[in-house]
Amino acid sequence: MASEEAPVKAVQVKLVLLGEAAVGKSSLVLRFCSNDFNENTSPTIGAAFLTQKCRLENRIVKFEIWDTAGQERFHSLAPMYYRNAAAAVVVYDITKAASLEKAKAWVKELQRQANPNIVIALVGNKLDLVSDGPAKSVDEPAEATTDAEGDDSTPPPPSTTAQPSSSDSDDLRQVSTAEAETYAKESSLLFFEASAKTGANVSELFTEIAKTIPMESLAPKPAQGAAAAGGRGGRQEQGRGENVQLGEGQQAKKGGCC
Repeated sequence: MASEEAPVKAVQVKLVLLGEAAVGKSSLVLRFCSNDFNENTSPTIGAAFLTQKCRLENRIVKFEIWDTAGQERFHSLAPMYYRNAAAAVVVYDITKAASLEKAKAWVKELQRQANPNIVIALVGNKLDLVSDGPAKSVDEPAEATTDAEGDDSTPPPPSTTAQPSSSDSDDLRQVSTAEAETYAKESSLLFFEASAKTGANVSELFTEIAKTIPMESLAPKPAQGAAAAGGRGGRQEQGRGENVQLGEGQQAKKGGCC
């Protein structure tokens, strides 16, 4: 009998990515949705739309992801994408101090104008460019097991052929983990350092967001009214990413992201 094996209805969660141009927002989403990385990603125009599911212990979260353009000329469009979002990922480049300042400005704007219950994660991308190992979240380390990630999230061994460039890669870091982590704690943000290139901490980031979102606030959305309790120990489910490039005047054709 299908007693407890009734199909679980996925809870739709609108998530927006914000940050300066060229910090790697699109690459993080590509890694999460397709477990892929493209060295030559072209700049996002307006916004791109993708979806991916994250399976927790007793619920499935379907992320509806709006990857926004980082260029200043598209800034005025941002409220259209973060309006009613349940979560936001604000990305900066750990090798570029100015990008953290821009990220702080986005956080301030979200805290002032977005959904009051929005879960905000601050993410330092390009961890692969520095020699120190991946930093974990401020909160408890995520227990996600990814279907396709394997050794990608394992930091490189200390002595590799590229050893001579170790001091150079140290010099590339302009934002210390401690500085960003302290700011995230003070602002009540989730915090991760990640690498879209290697996949380090990408799955953990989205799993932690899925666990942290207060599901009660999403209860009216699903037709079933399943305000499920928070699950733990999530596993990323490899979903399909639908890429929709939107110009300034266009609207998304898919529903559920208003």
